[in-house]
Formats: sequence, structure tokens, C-alpha cells
Amino acid sequence: MTKYCLTVTCTSTRGIVAAIANYLADQGCNITDSSQFDDAQTGKFFMRVSFTSEQGADLAALQKGFAETAKPFDMAYKYHDESEKMKVVIMVSRFGHCLNDLLYRWRIGALPIDIVAVISNHMDYQKV
Repeated sequence: MTKYCLTVTCTSTRGIVAAIANYLADQGCNITDSSQFDDAQTGKFFMRVSFTSEQGADLAALQKGFAETAKPFDMAYKYHDESEKMKVVIMVSRFGHCLNDLLYRWRIGALPIDIVAVISNHMDYQKV
């Protein structure tokens, strides 16, 4: 099964999560993880949904078909193939606990990323 991720941003309103879940279910997809956030100050809604395509739907077909679901909500959305690692630059201050945590998770494979650079305005963690 192919694993994909969908990220969505739009104005917060009722029915967004249901519309996304129904679309994915109708395409033979199973949601494996979902996170969402409403920003009360801006009125924006953000969502990240990881899912598997149990019927072999490809990324292009999912993207094209989602346009009708996204239109009433004026969604900005993007699909990602989770097998493709994202290139990441890590920026560090004098506090190294976050850097150590990210590097540890990357080493054990918990973060599917390619770290291309670590940038800091201090030399404290240069050897790390």
C-alpha cells in the first residue's frame, strides 16, 4: 500500500474534516493519522492527514479528484508521497535539546527526512 499525506489550509468552518474524510474513504483510502488546528486569531484552519491507498489510487488522480471537495471551502492543499523524504535545514540557537532530539529521531528513522544543513548563529553545537 502506498502512503500519502494531505495538507490543507482554509478559512475555518463547519464540515471541513467530514468532507476530507468522506473524499478519502470514497477513493478507497484509510486515514492512519490526522492532526488539525484552528487559529482563532486569523480564523484559519490547518490539517495534516496521513493515509494509505488500499485500492491503488495514484497521487495525480487523488489530487485531481480532490478539487471538487476543496472548492466550496476555498482550500489550499497539497498531496505528498510519504516514501519521498523531505529535504530539511535545521536552524539552532544556544539551546541544543531540540537539535539533539531531531537528530536522534532522524538517526532511528522516526523522522523520514534528509537533513541537508544545520545552521546556527553560535558555535556551541558545531561538533554535534
